[in-house]
Amino acid sequence: MLLLALASMDQAAGRAQSTAAKTDNSAASSEVEAPAVSLSPTATSAERTDQAWLILTDAAGDMKRMQTQTRIQALAALSLLRCPRSAKMITDVMTDPDVDIRTAAALAAGQTGDPNLTTNLRNLLDDKEPQVAFTAAMTLWKMGDKSGEDILMAVVDGERSAGPTTVHGTEHKIDKDLHDPKMLAKLGVMQGASMFLGPFGYGITAFEFIHQSGGDLTRVAAIEQISQEKTDPIHKELLAALGDKDPAVRAAAAKALGDYHDKATSVAIYPLFADKKYPVRLTAAAAYLRTTGTPGPLLPAIARGSRTGR
Repeated sequence: MLLLALASMDQAAGRAQSTAAKTDNSAASSEVEAPAVSLSPTATSAERTDQAWLILTDAAGDMKRMQTQTRIQALAALSLLRCPRSAKMITDVMTDPDVDIRTAAALAAGQTGDPNLTTNLRNLLDDKEPQVAFTAAMTLWKMGDKSGEDILMAVVDGERSAGPTTVHGTEHKIDKDLHDPKMLAKLGVMQGASMFLGPFGYGITAFEFIHQSGGDLTRVAAIEQISQEKTDPIHKELLAALGDKDPAVRAAAAKALGDYHDKATSVAIYPLFADKKYPVRLTAAAAYLRTTGTPGPLLPAIARGSRTGR
C-alpha cells in the first residue's frame, strides 16, 4: 500500500508541476551567468582536475557569493560522483541554514547511491523543516533503508491524522505540516521535478530555467536514452552536442559523456569549464572528473545488462 501511495504521489507531482512552475518565475528570471574565465590550452591533466574540483567547491559551499539555485546545481553535479571528496562536500551542507540546500544535499546523496551517506541522511529525518525530513525519508527508502518509513506513512495518512505525532513507536516527530494539503502539494512537485531535471538540480526554478533559456526537454530526454548504449556513432553524437546552442543539451551531453573514460572525451569536455551557464559548467566539471577516473554512481541493473550482454 505504501509503494502504491508513493507512486500515486509521483504521478500527481507530474501533473502539478507545470501549473506550479508558472507561479514561480522570480528566481529563474534573476539567474546570473557564470563569470568569464580563461582556460589554458596547455594545462596538464592534473591542473584541469584541480580546476574541476575548484569549480564544484566554490559553487557548492560559498553561501555569501553564490545564489541558492547555483549551489543546488553544484550539488546536482556532485551527485554524478561517488568518492570521499564529493561525499564530504555533500554532507558538509546537510547542516546548511538554507532549507533548499539541505533538501538538495539529501537528493544528491541519494543520486550517488553511496551507502556510506545513509547515516547522514538519517540525521535529516529529524530536521525541523518537513520538506527536508520528507526528502530524506524518500531518499533512504529508494536506497533500501526504511528508517523514515514513519514519515512516509504520515504523508500517506494526509489529513486523516491530526497534528504532530510519533508513528509506529519510532522517535521521529511527525510535523503537522506533513498533513497539510498545501505542503503535500509542494513536496509532490519538488519530488517530481527532482526526478526529471537531471543535471539542473531540482525544483521549479530549474524547470523555469530550461524553458526560459529555450531548453528542449525532448532533446534532453533523447540524450538520456541513447547514452545508455556506448557505441562509436552515439559517442560522436554526444561530443557534437557539447557545442549545441541549447544549454540544456550541452549539460545533458556532458553528463552522458562522463561514462567515457578516455583522453579525447576529457579534452572535449574541458572547454565547457568556461561555459557562461552554471548548470553546464558545473555538470562539465563533474563529467570531466568522471572521464579521468573519479567513480560515479553504480549503473542501474538494466543498463549494466544492456552494456555487458552485447
